[in-house]
Amino acid sequence: MTNRRTFLSSTLSTAALFMTIPLNAQVTDLTELSLVEASDLIRRRALSPIDLTRAYLDRIRQLQPLVNAYITITEELALAQAAQLEQELMNGHWRGPLHGIPIGLKDNIDTAGILTTAASTLLQDRVPETDAPIYTRLRDAGCILLGKLNMHEFAWGGTSAITHFGPVHNPWNLDHIPGGSSGGSAAAMAARMCCAALGTDTLASIRLPAAYCGVTGLKASHGLASIRQIIPVAESLDHVGPLCRSVADSAYMLQAMKGFDALDPVSIEAPAANYIGALMQPVTNLRIGLPTGDYFARLHPDTETAVTNALLVLDSLTNQSREVALPDAPNFAPLLAESYAWHEEYLNDESNHSQYNPVTLERLLAAGAVSTADYIRAQQELLRTRHLINDVFNEVDVLITPTAPGLPERIDQAINPSQANTAEQSTRNTAPFNLYGIPTISVPIGFSDSGLPIGLQISSANLGEEVMFSLAHAFQQATDWHTEIPAIQV
Repeated sequence: MTNRRTFLSSTLSTAALFMTIPLNAQVTDLTELSLVEASDLIRRRALSPIDLTRAYLDRIRQLQPLVNAYITITEELALAQAAQLEQELMNGHWRGPLHGIPIGLKDNIDTAGILTTAASTLLQDRVPETDAPIYTRLRDAGCILLGKLNMHEFAWGGTSAITHFGPVHNPWNLDHIPGGSSGGSAAAMAARMCCAALGTDTLASIRLPAAYCGVTGLKASHGLASIRQIIPVAESLDHVGPLCRSVADSAYMLQAMKGFDALDPVSIEAPAANYIGALMQPVTNLRIGLPTGDYFARLHPDTETAVTNALLVLDSLTNQSREVALPDAPNFAPLLAESYAWHEEYLNDESNHSQYNPVTLERLLAAGAVSTADYIRAQQELLRTRHLINDVFNEVDVLITPTAPGLPERIDQAINPSQANTAEQSTRNTAPFNLYGIPTISVPIGFSDSGLPIGLQISSANLGEEVMFSLAHAFQQATDWHTEIPAIQV
């Protein structure tokens, strides 16, 4: 009954939302439609899921040689799914807001009978027998699978330049990285090579590429969406979430993704929530918190300018902001120990070592040095910190920080082992929020003088996604950075 009430509530909210967002009815290229726009047109039978899917497949064929966002393109499957969904519409059956929406999945998310490699040489031929539950939820909601997206090898880095299938290129400047590890997901979104994408996030891996590619990236509360049958980095910190063009699109995706999975050890049972309805909630009385410490320190000058301007917009929307101190983030022993545990069977066979990038291998071998006692103590500290962060939200409703202090580096720098840590320094502002386990969304706030995108993080209390969505959507209603499209020269 609860699920039915939530579905009906979100459906009514969807209808109301269409009245607040001007739909782009004059598009000549269907890939220019946002998820919200495409959803409305499909629901009214003014747009065919088959035509929309074909438009994205054409776009992929055109841009894949330049962006390299995909590892596997599932054209035959996508067209078959689109045909089925179109037939359902003709029969009067509409699955909901995601009916007929073409998406891409990061290539660490299992798909039955479809290559799932984590962009690694070691797993380059791996084909799972079953689907990850998160894909099952989205497929059942009506999503169409365009393919599997390129990423940083084993999600163990922030560049997406280290991958068996070749570097992913930032659509805003093809010589630069898209960020990582969900670089293919963000690049595909920015280049309009899918209507929505899934990524995963352990320290930054949705939000950093979202910021670097000028799209919206969401890491919801830890455990809100199932991460079972996703090749992990560390379950204590791993999240799966959408990369989209807008906050509204992200709310549509999370509404379908949310759900308890009894076989996922970190999954949580959360109360019913209406993320789509939250987009229309007033924000005037929201209290904004600006974290003290290093979050606003040592920013690239262009980032500092964009953040300052974004804060002025937020002040005009809420008129209430104050500095707040956040709990010290615990160490990353859980990440190291859990990641090593997954790779241990491969690493114990030295003949497999050559199948890892040298930088990834070095990090994983070092991770094996974490003792059982250190891991237990770090887990206890992680839980204490997740309790302490709740106290901050007695003072404020949301937290605002720059997503990354700097700009995306060049690919030739990222693949140089002597400079391979450069991108990881960009996780300074994102990693603590994985440790806290609270929801965080990165939204575009402008561009550098060189034309590279810049992002801002908006965070809320654990299971406080509705508050976060309301402010982030209000910001995008007051700005148009999220509507910009890179001009890729074919």
